[in-house]
Amino acid sequence: MGAKRRISKKEKERIDEILKRLDEYYTKEVRCYLNHENAWQLLIATILSAQCTDARVNIVTKELFKKYTSIEELAQADIKELEEYIHSVGFYTTKARNIKACAERIVTEFGGEVPQGIDELTSLAGVGRKTANVIRGNIFKEPSIVVDTHVKRISGKLGFTKETDPVKIEYELMEILPEEHWIRYNMQIITHGREICTARSPKCTQCFLSDLCKSGEKPCTN
Repeated sequence: MGAKRRISKKEKERIDEILKRLDEYYTKEVRCYLNHENAWQLLIATILSAQCTDARVNIVTKELFKKYTSIEELAQADIKELEEYIHSVGFYTTKARNIKACAERIVTEFGGEVPQGIDELTSLAGVGRKTANVIRGNIFKEPSIVVDTHVKRISGKLGFTKETDPVKIEYELMEILPEEHWIRYNMQIITHGREICTARSPKCTQCFLSDLCKSGEKPCTN
């Protein structure tokens, strides 16, 4: 991914202070907003969450996981019936095909167990790096950076990255953030983006990071 980014002592101190304040405000507890009981349920929920709110996904999966109680049952699902269960999440026809294909591959290639490796996970239908890192971080506790819209937007505002490509952002954050912060940084920034640094009307005057934010000296933009 190119030469490793160099960080000045002053910049490192700023980054450390941001992480410290995030820990103090949101605690170090890692919280996943998608309801699940096991790895395959979180995988399916994350696939469904693309271009959809977590709240809506949780409503859908409540009934979906009652109908399909194992990854094997999901692999054998009737595609039209599956579409009916998930139609309210948007792009449901594509998601239904991906979910069924993903479940089939897990059953046939991985013995019914969700794989842990990034390459194996991204070989599954509907699974990109973002979804794979959600699984690696929340299920397998593998340090990982999940670049969703909140992480992309706020990391830019904080001056952690100037990149726009999620994969490049992921690698840049991995370079400047301590590994032990990766998983909880994801959760903290997602919460921050929902509660304070919202996309449409950021509450800069209420933000505990405003004095450290690179966009603090000028009006916030998306």
